Amino acid sequence: MGDVRPTLGPAYAAALPGARAAVLTRLWRALAYEPLPWVVRRAVSGGELTVALTGGARLRGPLPDPYAGDAYVRELDLDGTAHPRAAGLMAALGVPEGGGFAAELDASTASLALSRAGQSLHGDGGGPAEVWQWEQRVVDGHPYHPNCRYRPGFSVAEELAYAPEHRPVVPLGLRAVRADACRVTGAWPAALRDGARILIPVHPWQAEHVPGLPGEAVAAPPEFAGHPLMALRSLAPVAGGPLDGCAPGGAAPQLKTALSTRLTSSVRDISVYSIETAAAVSDFAAALAARLDGRLHVTRTLGAATALTADLAAVLREPPERYADAAAGERVVPVGALAGTARAASPAWRAAFARLALSVCLRVLELGVALEAHGQNLLVVLSPGGEPLRLVYRDLADIRISPARLAAHGIPAPPLAGRLVTDDEAALRRKLFGSLVSGALGALAGSAGALAEDLAAAAPALERTPDAVALLGGPLPAKALTLMRLSPGAPGDLWTTLGTPLGAPAVR
Repeated sequence: MGDVRPTLGPAYAAALPGARAAVLTRLWRALAYEPLPWVVRRAVSGGELTVALTGGARLRGPLPDPYAGDAYVRELDLDGTAHPRAAGLMAALGVPEGGGFAAELDASTASLALSRAGQSLHGDGGGPAEVWQWEQRVVDGHPYHPNCRYRPGFSVAEELAYAPEHRPVVPLGLRAVRADACRVTGAWPAALRDGARILIPVHPWQAEHVPGLPGEAVAAPPEFAGHPLMALRSLAPVAGGPLDGCAPGGAAPQLKTALSTRLTSSVRDISVYSIETAAAVSDFAAALAARLDGRLHVTRTLGAATALTADLAAVLREPPERYADAAAGERVVPVGALAGTARAASPAWRAAFARLALSVCLRVLELGVALEAHGQNLLVVLSPGGEPLRLVYRDLADIRISPARLAAHGIPAPPLAGRLVTDDEAALRRKLFGSLVSGALGALAGSAGALAEDLAAAAPALERTPDAVALLGGPLPAKALTLMRLSPGAPGDLWTTLGTPLGAPAVR
């Protein structure tokens, strides 16, 4: 770091203790609530939690609040030895896969300190105006995963050059691939075609680190660049680039690249399946959203292309700004960017947002679609006074669609098969409840008590569907993110529960 940006040194040193506590706090939450196979018992006494491990070890610390955003754990006691660092604790536990995870926790801590140091040098000049500026204010990454800022394969220089919280402008490249060697859905713009060849945008990290990309590298215009969004591999193109005018209203679409690296628990890529289904899913979701009386909009996929490999693909989708009336003073903000703000500190605002989000998303679930409505995918349109008016949902790659529920409402199912399609009631509810309530609403509330108050305030406005009853009265699902990372052979998501939404979280 000293060679790349020496001015960050003092800020990084100042940020490191808080970053260590933030990662340790997230790890402690996992040790308290996830069904880890080497945890045999948990006991609460006097505000302290003791976790008994196989082999007889005992781990002690403050009883964790599963939704607390503050880094309130500074050290944990393992059989009389204090551990202030998550990596050191994980290594000391000696559990399967723990050694590799410990190294990742160290990297996550260092990256988080770098993120906080970089943000400390930026001012917002009165507050963000654009959606991408709001997204770049999100410093700490995933609110619950110990690997909240883990970016394997990224050097310090690359983090500073490409990570959204450092506010760079990222130059993009292009790969030209014969059209007959590609799969394209939707309307791929003329600006990304070269005769019989498809031009697929490439992130510079991808171009540098992924050998053997298909096609030929071609020179991109110098203005082909973007502002990285919360997802890092997705960007809002800068004004004046070749994508200007390719979205409705003459705007530039947001661009999702196939930068493939492990972020938190999973390797992110763009599968051929996602490209093949993109247009059908987009059209279907937009038509379904139209049934919600203007309370929900979906950023449609405008075009998607793949060179028949997850390493080279791209998706163009509508910018969410399209669904806010700027002339009337409205603005659209990612929900994940609101956690910790003055607005989220207002119980009245949170209750109003919870009523809107729950009523809309539960209605969509009743009709047959479970949205992955976490703080990155879900955006809210705010009035000039800051009140929540409507929702905007983006990134349809991981929703779940129930043909049986759709048929019950006389809605034709889209022509799809594969992982997006399921009638499993538990899977549908986990997808929505785990992302919206355990995720987005929990992060906004910042504590189990505040979340219970927000849900209690929203509950009278909710139609008492079986889904709503299950949500408000049953155990609240949450992804077992640490268990997933420690279970490399287990496919798909793994889950835990956090007690009932209107009651105390359950430590088992």
